[in-house]
Amino acid sequence: MTTKIAAPRAARLEQNSPNPFNPLTAIRFAVPQRGRVSLKVYDTRGQIVATVVDEELPAGAYERSFNAQGLASGTYFYTLKAPGIDVQSRKMQLVK
Repeated sequence: MTTKIAAPRAARLEQNSPNPFNPLTAIRFAVPQRGRVSLKVYDTRGQIVATVVDEELPAGAYERSFNAQGLASGTYFYTLKAPGIDVQSRKMQLVK
């Protein structure tokens, strides 16, 4: 049996879980329409340290894991960009 899930009405970027984390965390987000989706992680200097998502996705809700192996302890920011939405950002804490 297949269950059809309605597309989200609005974009949503949730707080990563767990937070603080070491070194794995999950990031959940939703996009209301098909298009190019970008989810990137930045350090406090604004430098991109990882690209978690950079692909065409259909409307829907998603969860992606982020592995911070090799990064220093500290504060990082992750940003969601997708068609038809304002850029959304959240803060996360890596503790080793």
